[in-house]
Amino acid sequence: MKKSKSLFFVTLLVYIFLIGPLLVIMAASFSDTTYLTFPGKGFTLRWYEQILKVKTFGSAARYSIIIAFAATFLALVLGLPAAYALNRYRFKGKEFIKGLFLSPVLIPVIVLGFVMLRYVTNRFKLPALPSLLIGHTILSIPYVMRVITSSLANFDFSMEEAAKILGASNGYTFFHILLPNIKSGIVSACIMAIINSFNNVSLSAFLTSAGVTVLPIEMMAYVEYHFDPTIAALASLLMVITLGVMLIIEKTLGLKSVV
Repeated sequence: MKKSKSLFFVTLLVYIFLIGPLLVIMAASFSDTTYLTFPGKGFTLRWYEQILKVKTFGSAARYSIIIAFAATFLALVLGLPAAYALNRYRFKGKEFIKGLFLSPVLIPVIVLGFVMLRYVTNRFKLPALPSLLIGHTILSIPYVMRVITSSLANFDFSMEEAAKILGASNGYTFFHILLPNIKSGIVSACIMAIINSFNNVSLSAFLTSAGVTVLPIEMMAYVEYHFDPTIAALASLLMVITLGVMLIIEKTLGLKSVV
């Protein structure tokens, strides 16, 4: 009985630690004051209206969405065949190649951002948008590969061999046998990659420019000169959108299939 009470207390503390700051931010976003405070005073929705008045938020959000989805697509195109080859075949240098694909998660993002800025952006004179796309793709590949590798570990490759014996081509086997069986892993990998790309700050700070920036960097720039609850309102709006996406996934695929 004491153990169950202790477990309940610890679980409650964990939930407070995780959810508490989010509730504080949401409560502060409705405060009728010109400064960020908790508990808020009064109730207003004007800070949510203020989000639409700050034009830089809209353009930064568009860039964030474009980069997140494009980087995830490129990471999937590169990471899925690599994960398949590493799980399906045995060849010399396999562990080295695997470590190379997973290395971006081992390198500090600040270091990776500096290397991208110094040896990619400056040397090849790339604009901010393709530089961000390359950087976010590099960061997304390990997430895609790790999740898909876990799905492939549970896949029975004898199904492929049976399909080929029955006359199926390699392409048909890949798209009609393999992919449907690891669909949940692919969806999960894409969700993780998109969230990681959309929320990235350290790498994006090195690669953005005056005309091209992403939403997290624009939010940081806004906080430097303004202390009103607009950022709290924007953060609350992003949390609601994320929750909505998760609910849609639950209704269509089921959360268990992508976790």
